[in-house]
Amino acid sequence: MQTILIQYYQSPCGELILGSFEDRLCLCDWVNEKRRSMIDKRIQKSLEAGYEAGSSEVIAKAVVRLDEYFARKRKTFDIPLLLVGTEFQKSVWQELQNIPYGKTLSYGELSQRLGEPKAVRAVAAANGANPISIFVPCHRVIGRDHKLTGYAGGLAAKKKLLELEADCRTLEFR
Repeated sequence: MQTILIQYYQSPCGELILGSFEDRLCLCDWVNEKRRSMIDKRIQKSLEAGYEAGSSEVIAKAVVRLDEYFARKRKTFDIPLLLVGTEFQKSVWQELQNIPYGKTLSYGELSQRLGEPKAVRAVAAANGANPISIFVPCHRVIGRDHKLTGYAGGLAAKKKLLELEADCRTLEFR
C-alpha cells in the first residue's frame, strides 16, 4: 500500500490537516469537518494509500504558502494539486480555482459557469466535498442572497477567510 503523508497546520481559523501523495497536495481540510472520516476514506480508497504522519516538500511549501496567505502576503497559489473525486466534482473544484481572491459568487452563478444551471444542489454538494480548502477556494461560494451558507470549517472560519480577502467587509450569517 502506498502512503499519503499528513501533517497538521494551525491556522487563525482552525486546525487543518494537510496531505501529500506523489509530490502533490491531495488534502488541506478542516480537522473538525463533520465528514472527516468520509473524506479520509474516499481519498485513501481512491489512491489505494494509507495515512502516515510526516512531511514532504509539497507539504512544506503548502505551510509556507498558507502562512503567507494568512499574513495577507499571498493571493494565489502555485502548489501542485491532486484532486481526488468524481469527474463532476473535479470540474466544480477546477472552476472554484477561477474565482479571484476577494471575490464571491453564488452556487447558482457557479452552476451557470459550469454550464449546468439546473445543477445547483449537485454543485453545492461537490463544493462541500472539496478536500483541498483554501487552495481550492470553496469558501468564496455564498448563498444567492449574499449570506454565508455551510462551510466545512464552520461559518466563523468562512467569515474570517472572506474578511481576510476582502479587507473586513461586513458579511451576514444564515
